[in-house]
Amino acid sequence: MRDLLVTLLVFGSLPYIFKRPSFGVVMWIWISVMNPHSQGWGFARTFPFAAVIAATIVAAMVLHKDKFRLPAHPVTWVFLGFMGWMSVTSLFSIHGVDVVTTQWIKVYKIFGMTAVVMMLVRTRQEIEWLVWTVVVSLGFYGVKGGIFTLRSGGNFRVWGPEGTFIDGNNEVALALVVVIPLMYYLIGNMRTRWAKGALLAAILLCALASLGSYSRGAALAIGAMTIVLWLKSQNKAPLGVLLALAVPLLVLLMPSQWHERIDTINTYQEDSSAMGRINAWRMAFNLANDRLLGGGFEIYDGQVFARYAPIPLDVHAAHSIYFQVLGEHGWIGLALYLALGVMVWRTGAAIVRQAAGVAELQWALRLATMLQVSLVGFAVGGAFLSLAYFDVPYLIMTAMVATRMIVARQATPQRPLAARRADLHADAGVAPT
Repeated sequence: MRDLLVTLLVFGSLPYIFKRPSFGVVMWIWISVMNPHSQGWGFARTFPFAAVIAATIVAAMVLHKDKFRLPAHPVTWVFLGFMGWMSVTSLFSIHGVDVVTTQWIKVYKIFGMTAVVMMLVRTRQEIEWLVWTVVVSLGFYGVKGGIFTLRSGGNFRVWGPEGTFIDGNNEVALALVVVIPLMYYLIGNMRTRWAKGALLAAILLCALASLGSYSRGAALAIGAMTIVLWLKSQNKAPLGVLLALAVPLLVLLMPSQWHERIDTINTYQEDSSAMGRINAWRMAFNLANDRLLGGGFEIYDGQVFARYAPIPLDVHAAHSIYFQVLGEHGWIGLALYLALGVMVWRTGAAIVRQAAGVAELQWALRLATMLQVSLVGFAVGGAFLSLAYFDVPYLIMTAMVATRMIVARQATPQRPLAARRADLHADAGVAPT
């Protein structure tokens, strides 16, 4: 039944994508982030829904009367530069092109569709479609995981959907940390108490599910994200009261073995998993120092560790977005990756600065702030996970750039008032009155 439902929804959406290509963004994110077909038991688990949607989107863009272009913004150029650099490192990879091609194709599908989404998301309505789809896609697992944690008393770990980017306990925990600020943004858009209450309950369940994963990196990410969320909130007093009540309660709900697991952060030298990660980080550092272009994809094997790791037989994945990029793409690749993150953050700061005091742009100010909070969660939690090519941070980048382009148009004082009002209606997705 689940297989049939997903199939009907995907193929039923194709005519609407042809009519309005930006609707394809919703379907693409739903399939690639939530992976609803992974919840089935039959043919849908392996059916190439993402490829069908991607092909339909591209065909619709080619045939549509509108011209779709990448936003002319510095973040776009750095993103494309990073994308191109990965091709260079793949050509000169340590294991050869034939070994890394599969991973290169996988990453390029993600980055290529990110570029397509950047071309399609241009209005406030389309940005909020993107945000809602990410929230629903990840929030489903957060609510489900939070209820599971409550029912089990936190005695069993929360895991992500099998066969996806977030199938591990650590990975799903970080994804839920990233989505919480987006939920908080959407609360401000709700007009009814029950809708606000439902989103608040979803936030608490996502936080509980993240804790229930027993992920130490996610616990650090939640702490960092919570501090930045409060600092950037426009309602510090009520949010502070809520956090003061919710955080201790969530922690107290967890059993003793959870506290013992988190306490190992202070004694990482005695933890074989933590020391294995450090060994992998040193391997990546030594490799990048030896090879300007890094090792390319697929470097986590005995041959590479024997050459570059302090403990050659302790082979681990990178377990860090930073060392993952460093080992695979060298110091230049890491510089591009870090520059991309910094520039997305600065784009958010520019939005906040320019939208301040403009009533029509308060939504942009709130959204940019929460996107920044999500980035903090990912930057901290990602230091312990191999998620450098995870879709969601690049969708956050897309939303930030699209919001910046809208603000740049609407907040220009020298433009005629009528033109700015026309832009406002267009960006909201409604016809001017």
